[in-house]
Amino acid sequence: MGGIRRVLVAADKFKGSLTAVEVAERVTAGLRRVAPDVRVESLPVADGGDGTVAAAVAAGFERREIRVAGPLGAEVTAAFALRDGTAVVEMAEASGLQRLPAGVFAPLTASTYGSGELLVAALDAGARTIVFGVGGSATTDGGAGMLSALGARFLDGEGEPVPPGGGGLAGLASADLSGLDPRLAAVDLVLASDVDNPLTGPTGAAAVYGPQKGAAPDDVETLDAALGHFAKVLEGAVGERAGTYAGSPGAGAAGGIGYGALLLGASFRPGIEVMLDVLGFAPALERAELVITGEGSLDPQTLHGKAPAGVAAAARAAGKEVVAVCGRLALAPEVLGRAGIRRAYPLTEVEPDVATCISDAGPILERVAERIAGDFLT
Repeated sequence: MGGIRRVLVAADKFKGSLTAVEVAERVTAGLRRVAPDVRVESLPVADGGDGTVAAAVAAGFERREIRVAGPLGAEVTAAFALRDGTAVVEMAEASGLQRLPAGVFAPLTASTYGSGELLVAALDAGARTIVFGVGGSATTDGGAGMLSALGARFLDGEGEPVPPGGGGLAGLASADLSGLDPRLAAVDLVLASDVDNPLTGPTGAAAVYGPQKGAAPDDVETLDAALGHFAKVLEGAVGERAGTYAGSPGAGAAGGIGYGALLLGASFRPGIEVMLDVLGFAPALERAELVITGEGSLDPQTLHGKAPAGVAAAARAAGKEVVAVCGRLALAPEVLGRAGIRRAYPLTEVEPDVATCISDAGPILERVAERIAGDFLT
């Protein structure tokens, strides 16, 4: 397989160890140590979850920072990305788990209000298209907080605003969306997510993802019922579409913020597909002879809308060879082959100790890249 001179590195982050940009840097360093003349193009990718804004900035978007409400209400500095009228907004920047204090969870009270403030900032910046990447949320409020920041009103039986978070929706008596920011009607809003869960039920936002956010079994029941009630009240306020959206793919994404986005008129697309379009993947792919993708763990979940699967599918359609790097590998070679990945190179092949792979991922990844260079570039 010698003779390959042009490589595209299009990998996601190794969560907890390396950003997508750092993955690309380390892979490039390892390749060039063995094949100094190889031309490497880096295109860090993301699937709509945390790291999406960073991937856009690495691709040439301008980073914009503002102060918004975090999931518990305290202000945080959050960023979105902007280029040529397209904004990339990542809900995790404002409402993600990483915005909670260490060891603190707030499954019933965490709010997406700050994510709505990010959308307002994108509108203020003149965005005509907003790619709204959702994932990694600390919240299960159905997007109620986000909608409130955009002008919606959610009131209890006393005519007072319901408390923040999914738990507060249990007391919702009326909803008024007439005050939503009118600029939303003129914007192409794209809901970018790697999950297609509905809002409620056994595969809904609370049941599937609530435990990751600290929800005990009783909390999951409370949140699922509250989200169902939320949809019912909205159905009375805006009509049947509110009920239809609750069962739509993507409604349950990021604690149900997908549902709120659908109410705003968003179109739902798999996050990696959207991001590959936005980042300019197609022309970069055309220039490449070998594509290196990857993420921290290549496992069955990878095959369901994660970045490496999207990269591999697009590369295979273009007739390009694909290999993957990862921290750990939990997919058989034949499964990788069906996904369009010729071979995977886990860090654990170089360093069997998982803890060391996590703490020293960068240098180990360089050694992995040297192996790829030896197999494909020399």
